[in-house]
Amino acid sequence: MVDLTKTPVTGIDCHAHVFSRELEWAAVRRYTPDYDATLGQYLDHLQTHGLSHGVLVQPSFLGTDNRYLLAALRQAPEQLRGVVVVEPGIGRATLEHMARLGVVGVRLNLMGKALPDFREAAWKELLGHLATLGWHVELHAPVAELPSLIRQLIPFGVQVVIDHFGRPDARLGIDQPGFAELLALGLGGHVWVKVSGIYRLAGTDRRNLEFARAALALLEQNFGRQRLVWGSDWPHTQHEASVGFDTVMQQLRALECAGPLMRALMVETPRALFGF
Repeated sequence: MVDLTKTPVTGIDCHAHVFSRELEWAAVRRYTPDYDATLGQYLDHLQTHGLSHGVLVQPSFLGTDNRYLLAALRQAPEQLRGVVVVEPGIGRATLEHMARLGVVGVRLNLMGKALPDFREAAWKELLGHLATLGWHVELHAPVAELPSLIRQLIPFGVQVVIDHFGRPDARLGIDQPGFAELLALGLGGHVWVKVSGIYRLAGTDRRNLEFARAALALLEQNFGRQRLVWGSDWPHTQHEASVGFDTVMQQLRALECAGPLMRALMVETPRALFGF
């Protein structure tokens, strides 16, 4: 646990990535960065913007090789938590070792991939481990696929965290397939949503922001402030040319959140969810 007398929680960024060009990329990947995103750079961004803590998420192009992320957690254990990518057959001892380093969840990045069958023995075993450890499952998938995935996961007793508003398409509005079902699932209290990646919502900057404002109001209504967190998505892979940390902080302010919602997004909810 973080000693709050040493590191007061002024703001928690719940979604960021670190990596180096020198690492070995996953054989199957949608993107290959040509730059480094180091822990030092990330911590500088947090300090510049008055944020105190962060959650590092394993990027898809590194596959299940979490060593770089785990090394980062070792360097700043008070400030950081981690979300890893693993194979279903991973052993309990390995998961427990990661937990001691500050890992609190497993990410399933299913964009452009076949959906897993959680009825398989290896998945059942993994999800049982995660439930016992108190970890969450983070889903990055098209919004139309999310309701089914969430319904399959909830019986395992794991918390479910949804990336980037659920990856809706801002051009299709709030009535698009999957989004209304996602909102309805918020009433159960088992699902959290990351208010992040506004620039990934497929529309123009203005349309994306308008959609994000409308979606956030509905998310707050259905999930409650205690189920919503914010993330920078640094270093904004595939959007680096037009998006920076300043950009996402401006987008956060442009959401015009009331004080209680902003404090919940930035401090109260992530502190509880990620164990700070």
